[in-house]
Amino acid sequence: MKSLIDDGVTAEDLGRVHLIGIGGVGMSGLARLLLTRGVPTSGSELREWPSLVGLRALGGVIHMAHVAENLRDVDTVVYSTAIPDDHLELVEARRLGLRILHRSEALAATMTGRKTIAVAGTHGKTTTTSMTTLILQHCGQDPSFCIGGESSEAGSNGHHGTGDYFVAEADESDRSFLRYRPHVSLVTNIDADHLNTYGDLDGLTEGFAEFCRQTTPDGFVVTCADDVRCRGLAERLRAEGRRVYTYGEADDADLRISDVTSDSSGARYLAWLDGEPLGEITVPTPGHHMALNSAAAVLTALRLGLHATCVVEGLAAFPGVRRRFELKGTADGVRVYDEYAYHPTSMDAALRTLRGVAGAGRLIVVFQPYRVYRTRDFQTEIAAALSLADEAVVMEVFGPGEVREPGEGGAALTRAVALDEDRKVFVPSWSDVPAEVARRARQGDVVVTMGAPPISLLGDELLAALSTRGADPDSDAGPGAGPGSGA
Repeated sequence: MKSLIDDGVTAEDLGRVHLIGIGGVGMSGLARLLLTRGVPTSGSELREWPSLVGLRALGGVIHMAHVAENLRDVDTVVYSTAIPDDHLELVEARRLGLRILHRSEALAATMTGRKTIAVAGTHGKTTTTSMTTLILQHCGQDPSFCIGGESSEAGSNGHHGTGDYFVAEADESDRSFLRYRPHVSLVTNIDADHLNTYGDLDGLTEGFAEFCRQTTPDGFVVTCADDVRCRGLAERLRAEGRRVYTYGEADDADLRISDVTSDSSGARYLAWLDGEPLGEITVPTPGHHMALNSAAAVLTALRLGLHATCVVEGLAAFPGVRRRFELKGTADGVRVYDEYAYHPTSMDAALRTLRGVAGAGRLIVVFQPYRVYRTRDFQTEIAAALSLADEAVVMEVFGPGEVREPGEGGAALTRAVALDEDRKVFVPSWSDVPAEVARRARQGDVVVTMGAPPISLLGDELLAALSTRGADPDSDAGPGAGPGSGA
């Protein structure tokens, strides 16, 4: 796929940039990157996303409406796959003859002249990108970065650094990761997803192979030895003469890990690089999947030549990523977490980890399905993951631009969840969810909001509803009241 990198186009060459839907995680990261690089940046939104406050502070111009006038004095318009082709700002940009770029094309322009570390994979991209960024920062590299979630330590999801490296999350969903020319191509795992783009799992695997073949001749590929498709990918690439390094619990992994343990304080494991012991490695975020993500980041940093002690210390300081096992707060004895997972494999891993965190309490999941096609195609698997919770509150599908056919969506998914009828409920109205959760949750329980945005905005409303419940002595929905509270 053609890339602006191939033509030597830089971010500065884009002139004044306007981003349609600037508040989303991907677009806001690009906006931060452009603004910290000094590129005049504006954007349009319909919702007051939390990221907009920081963008305004950096000098970004935010229009809270989609109107043609937003493109006055603009040189380049950037859109994402979620923006329909007939969006009025895109129509106006064509009429004015402006440069129009997909987000990945604009991001590629910011990579020109840097050694890019592009992190791809069905699961774990954001966390692995954030861990890699933090390790490089800790080791004094000052990388540029663009992440699909906000790192608590970095304080943002995009930044223009002074170092040689550029760390970026690479999205396979629409093949846009083929626009990058990485120095390091990292693939965390390959699982069935985005089959509307690739047709089947073999097509998706071939897409990742194409991505790895974009690696520069002096670079290398990093992937997981424990994932069967990644293992096959590594064998193919090595047969083509490419440098490939692997991590995992497999005996032949270049970075081998063992004795993985996890509790509420984080994950720990022993590690060996090329057979030489590195000692115990700690990441302060729980979950076996987090141990594997961290191993990917560690191996990448070590192969870049960074000192092992510095790398391990940097990882130990990792504070997590917002929307990945993020504690939003506690109210009336109920802990409320937020988690980005919406693919069944990620949901399963997150809910199993949270069940351990809940301890003697119950686990209540509030899930907003993401994309009609994914909810339909993976309904059985998503329902099985939700069944790991003690109670499930299911919202309607968030699918911008998609049409939901009869029999599809949140109601059908709720029926498929293998919980008793009083332990699951479909709540199509956003405004009704906080009261429903307040009725169900008991002191000691853990509640998690799960799914792609905008459900990340719901946590504060849940905490408010729980606080009001606890503060109101006349409330009928006290601790332990409501469906699911009986023995």
